[in-house]
Amino acid sequence: MTEILTPRLLLRRWTDDDLVPMAEINADPEVMRWIGDGSVRDLEETAEDIERWEEEWDDEGFGLFAVELLGSGELIGFAGLSVPHFLPGRSHEVEIGWRLGRPFWGQGYASEAAHAVLEWALQDRGLDRVIAIAHISNTASENVMRKLGMSPESETDHPEYGVPLRVHAIDLSEYQG
Repeated sequence: MTEILTPRLLLRRWTDDDLVPMAEINADPEVMRWIGDGSVRDLEETAEDIERWEEEWDDEGFGLFAVELLGSGELIGFAGLSVPHFLPGRSHEVEIGWRLGRPFWGQGYASEAAHAVLEWALQDRGLDRVIAIAHISNTASENVMRKLGMSPESETDHPEYGVPLRVHAIDLSEYQG
């Protein structure tokens, strides 16, 4: 079982116990405002998401980790790698992403988890490049991308929802951790 330990977090594969807390995160309009068209997701949609994330682990050898607080064992969201199939011309790339519940914003958890995922991508998966995609107005995610050493690479519109997106990238041979 793939796990990453950071000073405050455990990044691990998904369990059945993660469904309800992840659905609660996905039901928060403020959390979801930067995801797709901004729609919240219910319990059934979250179950489908987790199933798809787990299938990506099997298909790609990487995926989105469930992120829990070490002290309490509480699920706070996810961080990990995926293939951005939704974006034409980028489905050959590997994207780093994260989504945390609102009570866990502003505490450095996203950066801590994302740094660990980049190190894992380089050392364990042998990846030499990773991208990140965010709505142009999502300054919090772009701040995390900068902290990771990622640089803006291009801008495009979401093919389904038409929202403006910015793609950041990092050459992992230059990653400083």
